[in-house]
Amino acid sequence: MNWILGLCGSALIAFLAYQKRSLTLSGALAAVLVGTVLYGAGSLPWFGTLILFFLSSTLLTKWKTNAKSELEANYEKTGRRDAGQVFANGGLGVLLCLLAWLWPHPLWWWAFLGVMATVNADTWATEVGGLSKRPPRFLLTLRQVAPGTSGGVSGLGLLASLLGGLFIGGSAWGLSLGTDLAEHRYALLWIGGAAGLFGSLFDSLLGATLQAMFKCPVCGKETERREHCKTPTLHLRGLPFLSNDLVNLAASAFGGAVAVWCYILFYNL
Repeated sequence: MNWILGLCGSALIAFLAYQKRSLTLSGALAAVLVGTVLYGAGSLPWFGTLILFFLSSTLLTKWKTNAKSELEANYEKTGRRDAGQVFANGGLGVLLCLLAWLWPHPLWWWAFLGVMATVNADTWATEVGGLSKRPPRFLLTLRQVAPGTSGGVSGLGLLASLLGGLFIGGSAWGLSLGTDLAEHRYALLWIGGAAGLFGSLFDSLLGATLQAMFKCPVCGKETERREHCKTPTLHLRGLPFLSNDLVNLAASAFGGAVAVWCYILFYNL
């Protein structure tokens, strides 16, 4: 029955998101798969945490879209998520949920919390930090860079990262009321905040060092895209295969590891 409920609920949300142009067709199909597994193999906290991440991130993506349109032109992906983005944000969570289903252990959940806190924190940092009135600073040198530059961080973006992680921790607590997990409400909050912040910073670090970056030969802008101004871009730095989706996946894994480490260290598991 849980699998059926997960399928129906995921299909409805994916359909509405597709209608609102928040998901492409491939993204909607991927979202149905991810949501079905999280509810079928997991439970409401697993499924609901993902849904609240998607809803909050979608709302922020659509917030002040005109002001962020120039920044989005340099990103590899647009605000309308495709299958690659869905799996980059939720694929590792699905794997952890299946592992918890097959080999039950509390650490699978804490890793999942860190993963979701990271993807939410990173999205909030991108959508909110991009509106900062102060230019971001490059993570490695702290010199000012143009808004939207991979590896650039701002005070507003860091605050958004922390709040994004806390939001996931608070959501997980609310969704787990009535279960043993709800007893860890303070741990859910602060570990969610810590994992989100450090996971998001790791994403920026990869963006500043290893992520593939290109230069448009027409306008001269640095971009994540392989095509800009309707012209193939030139490889500038980073590993050519390391796309934004792979960076997001790696950062979410790092955030999951941070959450597990925090839980083991502070709760003597």
